[in-house]
Amino acid sequence: MKLFSIETGGFKLDGGAMFGVVPKSIWSKLYPSDQKNMIDIASRCLLIKNKKKLILIDSGMGDKQSKKFFSHYYRRGEQGVDQALAKIGFHRDDITDVFFTHLHFDHCGGAVERCPTSKNLELVFKNAKYWSNEKQWRWANYPNKREKASFLKENIIPIENSGRLNFIDNPKNNILKNSPLGFDVFFADGHTEQQMIPIIKYKNATICFMGDLIPTAGHVPIPYVAAYDIRPIISLKEKEKFLNLALKNNYYLFLEHDPYHEIVSLKRTEKGVRVNKSFNLNSLK
Repeated sequence: MKLFSIETGGFKLDGGAMFGVVPKSIWSKLYPSDQKNMIDIASRCLLIKNKKKLILIDSGMGDKQSKKFFSHYYRRGEQGVDQALAKIGFHRDDITDVFFTHLHFDHCGGAVERCPTSKNLELVFKNAKYWSNEKQWRWANYPNKREKASFLKENIIPIENSGRLNFIDNPKNNILKNSPLGFDVFFADGHTEQQMIPIIKYKNATICFMGDLIPTAGHVPIPYVAAYDIRPIISLKEKEKFLNLALKNNYYLFLEHDPYHEIVSLKRTEKGVRVNKSFNLNSLK
């Protein structure tokens, strides 16, 4: 097996929204904001290559939305997965499976594109199976008013209509062992219904793709919960449970949204669980 970090272009979000009740005087020391209170956010996906599959975890937000839509997010860098895949010798048609942690637009939008000639919506990864879970899929199709702006029909309906949609089983507890894609999955309901966090055995380590359970290193402290989370009290409990598992099993956290840190390890301190070291995939031997 081999893992590759896939950068699909950065963007910006409101710092207050990202850190919820945490004061700006604290979070801005680590994630400085501009004059509009916006902070830099990464859109970092993960590619898994094994003997039989080439699996992409999340796909970024894509480029099919309107200029007005993107004007709210101040995108930067190369957008989309094509350039990132090309740099490591792959093509979009090589992807066998696309796994979504959840269906907010910045996590799944890059899997569907608009044909430049017909303007029809088409799947980007034409040879791939697409993986979600039944509860998150239903939640995204019938969204609550709080999340409605994050679940876009143009990201969801084309996948369902393609016949390539597959569901991971929702477990009775938080963890599904040995999913159809070969890794364990931690399920979390605080950010959105049944977000899925892959737990991947890699070399002599365990890499956890953190999605929006812990989007940046700044969110490792348990009370640091984004205002985007629909059930913040549940997020607190899920983070505590996951961080205890991470410490017990020496998990490394792969951070989807942190512009400065790709992977972090953890340590327990008098103040609680905190970041120990920051590094990248290439550092793992």
